[in-house]
Amino acid sequence: MARRGRMRLGVFAAGTLLFAPGSVLPAESPAAATAGVSPHDGQHDFDFLIGSWKIHLKRRLRPLTGSNEWVQFDGTVVCRPIWNGGAEVEEFNVDSAENNLHIHGLAIRLFNPKSQQWSIYWANRANGTIDSSPQVGQFKNGRGEFYGQDTLDGKAIYIRFVWSNITSAAPHFEQSYSADGGNTWEVNWLTDQTRVSDQGGATRTPPTARAQSAAIPFRPADAGRPPVAPRLISVPSAWIANMPIAPLAAFSE
Repeated sequence: MARRGRMRLGVFAAGTLLFAPGSVLPAESPAAATAGVSPHDGQHDFDFLIGSWKIHLKRRLRPLTGSNEWVQFDGTVVCRPIWNGGAEVEEFNVDSAENNLHIHGLAIRLFNPKSQQWSIYWANRANGTIDSSPQVGQFKNGRGEFYGQDTLDGKAIYIRFVWSNITSAAPHFEQSYSADGGNTWEVNWLTDQTRVSDQGGATRTPPTARAQSAAIPFRPADAGRPPVAPRLISVPSAWIANMPIAPLAAFSE
Protein backbone atom coordinates (compact mmCIF):
# COMPACT_ATOMS: atom_id res chain seq x y z
CA MET A 1 0.00 0.00 0.00
CA ALA A 2 0.94 3.53 0.16
CA ARG A 3 3.13 5.88 1.86
CA ARG A 4 1.99 6.11 4.06
CA GLY A 5 2.78 9.13 5.93
CA ARG A 6 0.74 10.16 8.85
CA MET A 7 -1.63 12.49 10.33
CA ARG A 8 -3.36 14.00 13.21
CA LEU A 9 -5.28 16.93 11.93
CA GLY A 10 -5.40 20.24 13.66
CA VAL A 11 -7.88 22.14 11.51
CA PHE A 12 -9.98 20.91 8.61
CA ALA A 13 -12.01 22.91 6.14
CA ALA A 14 -15.23 24.54 7.33
CA GLY A 15 -18.08 22.10 7.67
CA THR A 16 -15.82 19.03 7.97
CA LEU A 17 -14.32 17.15 10.87
CA LEU A 18 -11.73 18.47 13.27
CA PHE A 19 -8.85 16.28 14.37
CA ALA A 20 -6.41 16.63 17.22
CA PRO A 21 -3.76 14.40 18.78
CA GLY A 22 -5.47 11.48 20.42
CA SER A 23 -8.79 12.09 18.67
CA VAL A 24 -10.66 9.61 16.51
CA LEU A 25 -13.23 9.85 13.79
CA PRO A 26 -16.81 9.60 15.04
CA ALA A 27 -17.98 6.02 15.35
CA GLU A 28 -21.52 4.81 14.81
CA SER A 29 -23.93 6.46 17.15
CA PRO A 30 -25.18 4.39 20.10
CA ALA A 31 -28.63 5.70 19.18
CA ALA A 32 -28.74 2.91 16.59
CA ALA A 33 -28.96 0.35 19.36
CA THR A 34 -31.68 2.22 21.22
CA ALA A 35 -33.64 2.49 17.98
CA GLY A 36 -33.70 -1.29 17.73
CA VAL A 37 -30.95 -1.48 15.07
CA SER A 38 -27.83 -3.44 15.96
CA PRO A 39 -24.70 -1.32 15.42
CA HIS A 40 -22.22 -2.60 12.87
CA ASP A 41 -19.29 -4.55 14.33
CA GLY A 42 -16.30 -3.53 12.23
CA GLN A 43 -13.83 -6.06 13.63
CA HIS A 44 -13.90 -8.16 10.47
CA ASP A 45 -14.12 -5.35 7.92
CA PHE A 46 -10.62 -6.13 6.60
CA ASP A 47 -11.27 -9.88 6.25
CA PHE A 48 -11.59 -9.42 2.50
CA LEU A 49 -7.79 -8.91 2.33
CA ILE A 50 -6.77 -12.08 4.15
CA GLY A 51 -4.67 -14.32 1.94
CA SER A 52 -2.17 -13.91 -0.89
CA TRP A 53 -2.49 -11.51 -3.82
CA LYS A 54 -0.83 -10.32 -6.97
CA ILE A 55 -0.89 -6.54 -7.01
CA HIS A 56 -0.39 -3.75 -9.52
CA LEU A 57 0.60 -0.32 -8.23
CA LYS A 58 0.47 2.97 -10.07
CA ARG A 59 2.37 5.70 -8.21
CA ARG A 60 2.49 9.40 -9.06
CA LEU A 61 5.95 10.96 -8.96
CA ARG A 62 6.29 14.39 -7.30
CA PRO A 63 2.75 14.70 -5.90
CA LEU A 64 1.18 18.13 -5.42
CA THR A 65 3.53 19.72 -7.96
CA GLY A 66 1.27 19.49 -11.01
CA SER A 67 3.21 16.50 -12.29
CA ASN A 68 1.29 13.75 -14.06
CA GLU A 69 4.22 11.35 -14.33
CA TRP A 70 3.47 7.89 -13.00
CA VAL A 71 5.52 4.75 -12.32
CA GLN A 72 4.06 1.24 -12.59
CA PHE A 73 4.94 -1.54 -10.12
CA ASP A 74 4.00 -5.20 -9.85
CA GLY A 75 4.41 -7.54 -6.94
CA THR A 76 2.72 -9.45 -4.15
CA VAL A 77 0.77 -8.83 -0.96
CA VAL A 78 0.18 -11.29 1.87
CA CYS A 79 -2.30 -10.46 4.65
CA ARG A 80 -2.68 -12.42 7.90
CA PRO A 81 -5.11 -11.95 10.79
CA ILE A 82 -3.96 -11.85 14.41
CA TRP A 83 -5.80 -11.49 17.73
CA ASN A 84 -8.73 -13.48 16.33
CA GLY A 85 -9.40 -10.80 13.74
CA GLY A 86 -8.76 -7.80 15.99
CA ALA A 87 -5.68 -6.91 13.97
CA GLU A 88 -4.11 -7.67 10.61
CA VAL A 89 -0.58 -7.63 9.22
CA GLU A 90 0.16 -7.07 5.54
CA GLU A 91 3.46 -7.69 3.74
CA PHE A 92 3.74 -5.47 0.66
CA ASN A 93 6.48 -6.07 -1.94
CA VAL A 94 6.49 -4.49 -5.41
CA ASP A 95 9.12 -3.72 -8.04
CA SER A 96 9.45 -1.57 -11.13
CA ALA A 97 12.04 -3.40 -13.22
CA GLU A 98 12.07 -0.67 -15.85
CA ASN A 99 12.97 2.00 -13.31
CA ASN A 100 14.93 -0.24 -10.91
CA LEU A 101 12.64 0.77 -8.04
CA HIS A 102 11.50 -1.40 -5.15
CA ILE A 103 9.00 -0.85 -2.35
CA HIS A 104 8.98 -3.23 0.59
CA GLY A 105 6.55 -2.32 3.32
CA LEU A 106 4.54 -3.64 6.23
CA ALA A 107 1.04 -2.46 7.15
CA ILE A 108 -0.30 -3.09 10.66
CA ARG A 109 -4.03 -2.61 11.13
CA LEU A 110 -5.43 -2.47 14.66
CA PHE A 111 -9.13 -2.49 15.55
CA ASN A 112 -10.51 -0.51 18.49
CA PRO A 113 -13.72 -2.26 19.67
CA LYS A 114 -14.83 0.78 21.67
CA SER A 115 -14.65 3.32 18.85
CA GLN A 116 -15.29 0.66 16.16
CA GLN A 117 -12.44 2.16 14.16
CA TRP A 118 -9.21 0.94 12.62
CA SER A 119 -5.76 2.48 13.02
CA ILE A 120 -3.32 1.75 10.19
CA TYR A 121 0.44 1.98 10.67
CA TRP A 122 2.98 1.70 7.86
CA ALA A 123 6.57 0.50 8.17
CA ASN A 124 9.19 0.98 5.46
CA ARG A 125 12.06 -1.45 5.00
CA ALA A 126 14.17 1.32 3.46
CA ASN A 127 14.49 3.14 6.79
CA GLY A 128 13.40 0.43 9.23
CA THR A 129 10.87 2.62 11.03
CA ILE A 130 7.14 2.57 11.69
CA ASP A 131 4.81 5.56 11.49
CA SER A 132 4.52 7.39 14.79
CA SER A 133 0.79 8.02 14.35
CA PRO A 134 -1.79 6.10 12.31
CA GLN A 135 -4.38 6.69 9.67
CA VAL A 136 -7.71 6.34 11.49
CA GLY A 137 -11.12 5.52 10.07
CA GLN A 138 -13.76 2.91 9.37
CA PHE A 139 -15.93 1.26 6.74
CA LYS A 140 -19.42 2.35 5.84
CA ASN A 141 -21.58 0.89 3.06
CA GLY A 142 -18.65 -1.07 1.65
CA ARG A 143 -16.25 1.88 1.50
CA GLY A 144 -13.41 2.46 3.95
CA GLU A 145 -11.95 5.93 4.57
CA PHE A 146 -8.94 6.61 6.80
CA TYR A 147 -7.37 10.00 7.47
CA GLY A 148 -4.02 11.26 8.70
CA GLN A 149 -1.51 14.12 8.45
CA ASP A 150 2.11 14.46 7.35
CA THR A 151 4.52 16.93 5.79
CA LEU A 152 5.63 17.10 2.17
CA ASP A 153 8.55 19.36 1.21
CA GLY A 154 8.21 21.06 4.57
CA LYS A 155 4.49 21.77 4.23
CA ALA A 156 1.69 20.18 6.26
CA ILE A 157 -0.63 18.01 4.19
CA TYR A 158 -3.65 15.79 4.79
CA ILE A 159 -3.67 12.15 3.72
CA ARG A 160 -6.63 9.97 2.86
CA PHE A 161 -6.80 6.21 2.30
CA VAL A 162 -9.86 4.80 0.49
CA TRP A 163 -10.75 1.13 0.08
CA SER A 164 -13.52 0.24 -2.40
CA ASN A 165 -14.78 -2.77 -4.39
CA ILE A 166 -14.16 -4.83 -1.27
CA THR A 167 -16.74 -7.49 -2.16
CA SER A 168 -15.32 -8.02 -5.65
CA ALA A 169 -12.45 -10.23 -6.80
CA ALA A 170 -10.33 -7.09 -7.32
CA PRO A 171 -10.32 -4.74 -4.30
CA HIS A 172 -9.19 -1.20 -5.07
CA PHE A 173 -7.09 1.16 -2.94
CA GLU A 174 -6.28 4.86 -3.37
CA GLN A 175 -4.09 7.24 -1.44
CA SER A 176 -4.61 10.99 -1.88
CA TYR A 177 -2.94 14.14 -0.57
CA SER A 178 -4.54 17.49 0.17
CA ALA A 179 -2.64 20.75 0.61
CA ASP A 180 -5.72 22.91 1.21
CA GLY A 181 -7.22 21.47 4.37
CA GLY A 182 -9.17 18.73 2.62
CA ASN A 183 -11.04 20.92 0.10
CA THR A 184 -9.41 19.14 -2.83
CA TRP A 185 -7.55 15.84 -3.08
CA GLU A 186 -4.93 14.59 -5.55
CA VAL A 187 -4.59 10.82 -5.95
CA ASN A 188 -0.97 9.65 -5.95
CA TRP A 189 -1.15 5.90 -5.26
CA LEU A 190 -3.49 3.36 -6.89
CA THR A 191 -3.52 -0.39 -6.39
CA ASP A 192 -5.59 -3.20 -7.84
CA GLN A 193 -5.05 -6.79 -6.85
CA THR A 194 -6.14 -10.31 -7.74
CA ARG A 195 -6.16 -13.24 -5.36
CA VAL A 196 -3.53 -15.95 -5.81
CA SER A 197 -5.05 -19.37 -6.52
CA ASP A 198 -4.16 -22.44 -4.51
CA GLN A 199 -2.58 -25.45 -6.15
CA GLY A 200 -5.05 -26.96 -8.58
CA GLY A 201 -6.51 -23.64 -9.65
CA ALA A 202 -8.99 -23.15 -6.82
CA THR A 203 -9.32 -19.55 -5.75
CA ARG A 204 -8.60 -19.02 -2.09
CA THR A 205 -11.44 -17.30 -0.26
CA PRO A 206 -11.02 -15.40 3.00
CA PRO A 207 -12.30 -17.01 6.18
CA THR A 208 -15.68 -15.89 7.44
CA ALA A 209 -16.04 -13.94 10.65
CA ARG A 210 -17.06 -17.15 12.43
CA ALA A 211 -13.97 -18.98 11.26
CA GLN A 212 -11.45 -16.37 12.36
CA SER A 213 -10.15 -18.55 15.18
CA ALA A 214 -8.81 -21.11 12.70
CA ALA A 215 -5.02 -21.07 12.32
CA ILE A 216 -3.80 -19.67 9.00
CA PRO A 217 -0.41 -20.82 7.66
CA PHE A 218 2.36 -18.27 7.81
CA ARG A 219 2.73 -18.67 4.04
CA PRO A 220 -0.83 -19.20 2.81
CA ALA A 221 0.29 -19.42 -0.82
CA ASP A 222 2.65 -22.34 -0.18
CA ALA A 223 0.28 -25.15 -1.12
CA GLY A 224 1.80 -28.60 -0.79
CA ARG A 225 4.05 -27.74 2.14
CA PRO A 226 3.41 -29.19 5.60
CA PRO A 227 1.26 -26.86 7.73
CA VAL A 228 3.20 -24.46 9.89
CA ALA A 229 2.13 -22.71 13.03
CA PRO A 230 0.85 -19.16 12.58
CA ARG A 231 3.37 -16.50 13.41
CA LEU A 232 1.80 -13.83 15.59
CA ILE A 233 2.94 -10.26 15.84
CA SER A 234 2.21 -8.37 19.05
CA VAL A 235 2.28 -4.59 19.13
CA PRO A 236 2.13 -3.38 22.77
CA SER A 237 -0.69 -0.87 23.12
CA ALA A 238 1.27 1.17 25.68
CA TRP A 239 4.17 1.48 23.23
CA ILE A 240 1.87 2.72 20.48
CA ALA A 241 0.06 5.14 22.80
CA ASN A 242 3.34 6.73 23.89
CA MET A 243 4.76 7.20 20.40
CA PRO A 244 5.80 10.81 19.77
CA ILE A 245 3.68 12.61 17.20
CA ALA A 246 6.15 14.06 14.73
CA PRO A 247 5.90 14.89 11.01
CA LEU A 248 7.20 12.20 8.71
CA ALA A 249 8.40 12.60 5.15
CA ALA A 250 6.00 11.35 2.50
CA PHE A 251 6.71 7.76 1.60
CA SER A 252 9.53 7.26 -0.85
CA GLU A 253 11.87 4.42 -1.55
